[in-house]
Amino acid sequence: MIQTNTWRACLITALCSVAAGCALPPLDGRSESLAFTQAETADTTLGQALGSERDAHPGLSGILTLAAARDAFAARMLMVEAAERSLDVQYYIWRNDVTGTLLLDALLRAAERGVRVRLLLDDNGIAGLDQTLSTLDQHPNIEVRLFNPFSLRKAKMLGYLTHFSRANRRMHNKSLTVDNQATIIGGRNIGDEYFDASEGVLFADLDVLAIGPVVADTSDDFDRYWASDSSYPLELIVPRSQNAPLRLHDIAADLSNTPAASGYVKALQESDFIARLLDKDLNFEWSETTLVSDDPAKGLGTASDSELLISDLKDMLDTPTSRVDLVSPYFVPTQAGVDLFTGMVRRGIEVRILTNALEATDVTPVHAGYAKRRRTLLEGGVKLYEMRLGADDEAPREKAGPFGSSGSSLHAKTFALDGQRIFIGSFNFDPRSARLNTEMGFIIESPALAAAIGQAFETDIPANAYELGLSENGGLYWLERQNGEQRRLDSEPGTGLLKNLGVRLLSWLPIEWLL
Repeated sequence: MIQTNTWRACLITALCSVAAGCALPPLDGRSESLAFTQAETADTTLGQALGSERDAHPGLSGILTLAAARDAFAARMLMVEAAERSLDVQYYIWRNDVTGTLLLDALLRAAERGVRVRLLLDDNGIAGLDQTLSTLDQHPNIEVRLFNPFSLRKAKMLGYLTHFSRANRRMHNKSLTVDNQATIIGGRNIGDEYFDASEGVLFADLDVLAIGPVVADTSDDFDRYWASDSSYPLELIVPRSQNAPLRLHDIAADLSNTPAASGYVKALQESDFIARLLDKDLNFEWSETTLVSDDPAKGLGTASDSELLISDLKDMLDTPTSRVDLVSPYFVPTQAGVDLFTGMVRRGIEVRILTNALEATDVTPVHAGYAKRRRTLLEGGVKLYEMRLGADDEAPREKAGPFGSSGSSLHAKTFALDGQRIFIGSFNFDPRSARLNTEMGFIIESPALAAAIGQAFETDIPANAYELGLSENGGLYWLERQNGEQRRLDSEPGTGLLKNLGVRLLSWLPIEWLL
């Protein structure tokens, strides 16, 4: 008994030590900074080029969709290279891979020519980057902050055991703002799988480049997050790097010359995106555009319901009269969502939803949360489509699907109402986006963009996704259309018995609120 008590005491002491070691430092003395105003950056190249366009469309923002993966990366790289005054960059995931390295190198080059760089990253998505970020942070023009950081760097996941409530809340926002004159927001993180630079799974995604008044709103929102109680200067969390000066330029150059990256880098070098932007040769959709964003206090669980993005989206979803077209890679409607969408159908509203098939998803538990609601949604008249992992191999990767590519895992987050207005951003229709992670996006009043989503449900989506239905006996079936032919599958496509059993077991667990 004495020995047992001794071991118990030792275990408790060890756990207390770990918990104490995971405590975050105080934020006393943290530096303060604000985005430059658009008036302060009006003399930059972007400011001079875009000022006349803004003046010609008072009160409206110019929106350009970025569906093709390589175009989306080229836009980011070239916008960073065009920066003259400031770069405010906020992301959930930043990979230590080809595209992640090239973008960090571009940020460093911007800082070296005098641009102020503020980089805010969620600490859950920067594996392997501590030392690189630390060296960058030592540049006088670069400041890096981590959102909801983990004090333990070698065993981050222990933070979920010692501070689960806080650590489970992540910053899912994604934005890149240049000179407070142009911004890119949407669904893409920074990593090869988001930009068609990987031989593995390619995420089919959607971003927008915006100019006009919504850019200033995005900068104000960045300032909110930058100054929030969840944003810690990197130097307080990551031990200061003692390495030699960062060789990021050399590393990026070496990567650019590898066979895997050379063709990709060449395509970026040949892009005329910035030249067309400065020549006013890009076809912007000028629309009333509203930024919606969670209060960063959500990262600490202290934001009120009225301060959450989901409140704005609920108000928006109360307005449709004829059609809702929704695209969400991680779709977990819960019973409340089922009631919302089936209630719409009863009122005569057509509801069409695209999410990932089980074979295409990268998060199986999330699929389990969706799968148990499929039958009820179909019975209520909702039309369901699931994006296939495979598609026509002869279709060009950049053109095959509605959001950039076939042969992919869907990652775009958007919905359109009545063919008149559209949401594009980081928000997934799942409990995690609604209640745990912080999110952001644009509500865009644009019949043209909404019509494009609607048209995708008529053409591209049926060609690249399964359409679900209910058989006479109430079972599910999947319709697959390829090369002008249609076949019916009566079991979950592209998966085996064990995976299906795993999904069934996961659907029984009380974890829906975490998905």
